[in-house]
Amino acid sequence: MSERQRRWRLLLGEASELPLATADLRLDQCLSGLYGDADRKGGLGSSLPSVSRWLGDIRTFFPNSVVQVMQKDAIEKVGLRQMLKDPDFLAQVQPDVHLVATLLSLSKVLPEKTKATARLVITRVVEQLLRRLAQTTRSAVEGGLRKGARTLRPRHKDIDWLRTIRANLKNYQPHYGLIADIKIGHSRRRNSLAEVILCVDQSGSMASSVVYSGIFAAVLASLPALDTQLVVFDTAIADLTHLLEDPAEVLFGTQLGGGTDIAAALGYCQSLIRRPADTVLVLISDLYEGGDQQLMLSRAAALTAAGVQVIALLALSDDGRPGYDHENAAHLAAMGIPVFACTPDQFPDLMAAALQRQDLSLWAARHNIASQGRTVSP
Repeated sequence: MSERQRRWRLLLGEASELPLATADLRLDQCLSGLYGDADRKGGLGSSLPSVSRWLGDIRTFFPNSVVQVMQKDAIEKVGLRQMLKDPDFLAQVQPDVHLVATLLSLSKVLPEKTKATARLVITRVVEQLLRRLAQTTRSAVEGGLRKGARTLRPRHKDIDWLRTIRANLKNYQPHYGLIADIKIGHSRRRNSLAEVILCVDQSGSMASSVVYSGIFAAVLASLPALDTQLVVFDTAIADLTHLLEDPAEVLFGTQLGGGTDIAAALGYCQSLIRRPADTVLVLISDLYEGGDQQLMLSRAAALTAAGVQVIALLALSDDGRPGYDHENAAHLAAMGIPVFACTPDQFPDLMAAALQRQDLSLWAARHNIASQGRTVSP
């Protein structure tokens, strides 16, 4: 059998009359167990007597990126969703953000013996994300806090060398080189404390964004120069700021699913703000308002008018391509509120730009992000 025939046989499953080599039978069983045969009536629960063996097989045959896609597809099937309640299964599954979101959504129905294993799985993912994102976030945000107004008397480490060289080109002398009469740099903002509020929609459609938001809130809270608060909401509001020292506890404090009342959440955030001009409020939501739309918009307008830097982040997820309420997004954009989505890798630089009060529409354009009211080619 040629390689092309082999691939077609694996794609078509048992509906194909082509035989499979013995070495490919396990691979075929992996695919059939999840996706079924050509009639697509297969299912993981009935096709696999041993889910643990299936998990081991897919890690043998496929790279990590494919394994995560297959696990996500399997989680969406009722059979595997039930198996998530089995601690032995959880101990073997390859953890990722999607699995964490599913475990959080099932937290109320997990048996007690499974909850301990689920907590370990979630803690493993949190630790992985912290290793990946924490240092980048601290570096970007601390850099943004250090950069204040330009000064002609900067410390050596704060000199902007490119601008300094340009400003002194007129002083160049062949025998002496460039004489730097003018030094341009950034002043240090001492004793400055910016306030950051992450206001996160925990409805089911925002699952991945909730996980990443919890991680970033914990990292931001570890920076002494920031006063960070985390508020999650559906039709009720939960202030999780007191849990920020433990990101895993933050995630367990969320309750994925339910309705959405953005107006109430913004009202609560208004009560937290002490210095509007020094506050960045990031509303992480797809903007599908289940409460009072006009009240939501009026509170957003009031926050902006008071000097709060408001950002409407439609998603904080790996794909960065959300479904969202276009009408509400357009209303917020008309108020001058930046409205777009971003990936976790872009979020640290976004926060640094926000703390520097940069034009975030221009920031989005530089990062090839499509923002409301402005189309940016990828």
